Amino acid sequence: MRIGIIGGGFMGEAFLRGILRAEVAAPGEVAVAESLPPKRAILAEHGVRVTDDAQSACIGADLVLLAVKPQDLPHVAEGLRGAFSGGAVVVSIAAGVPLAAVQRHTGHRACVRVMPNLPAAIGEGAAAYYPAPEVNLDQRTQVRRLLGAVCSAVIEVADDEAVDLATALHGSGPAYVYLVIESMIDAAVRLGMKRADASSLVLATFVGSARYAQETGTHPAELRAAVTSPGGTTAAAIRELESAAVRAAFDDAIEAAFLRAQELGELA
Repeated sequence: MRIGIIGGGFMGEAFLRGILRAEVAAPGEVAVAESLPPKRAILAEHGVRVTDDAQSACIGADLVLLAVKPQDLPHVAEGLRGAFSGGAVVVSIAAGVPLAAVQRHTGHRACVRVMPNLPAAIGEGAAAYYPAPEVNLDQRTQVRRLLGAVCSAVIEVADDEAVDLATALHGSGPAYVYLVIESMIDAAVRLGMKRADASSLVLATFVGSARYAQETGTHPAELRAAVTSPGGTTAAAIRELESAAVRAAFDDAIEAAFLRAQELGELA
């Protein structure tokens, strides 16, 4: 598969590393367009073709990844009109930009809107994608191969609203997790633990708990119950969290992010 990546920033390079690591494409089959000379030098170390000409990166590509900021997408995409081959699929990871807007700005019908998240940078991300009706089965397979190179969970959704909801859940989700991690560490430090020790224990707890839930497939409520002995320390902690309406707070937070994602989409 020949791939063109437009934008070699944080996520663009993350996808590039994943593509090469998973052998979705060989270095000689990838072209990256990046406007900043210092960044181009770094990208060239991957052995791929690097250019400052975005149209050039699209020539002959089976898949073109638009890894640019949402505010830059209209200008960048309109500059690519006519550069895509007839069988190419265009994938946008610009947050908040609806699929119809991607099609409008690129002048291309076979487009896919994707919402990845931060852990994609280490190949452990999650992604939701929304393909246009014009995206055929082979192209969908190509998109899933691309996303599978950087994500451990990939789902297809049916409309922009579903992407907005996924944005509120897994797109913003790492920030929720980091807030909880930060809070747990700070609490341990306040009670007398060294920060380095607290960080080590909390991070291992989060990673291990997530992996255990994945591998067992057990419902989170059952896992929580398994850790919560009657009258024990965990029961006392859970009582405090429930009294503080933690569940309601997460519900409100995700709804607020969802509504904001829809507002941003209306502006695109």
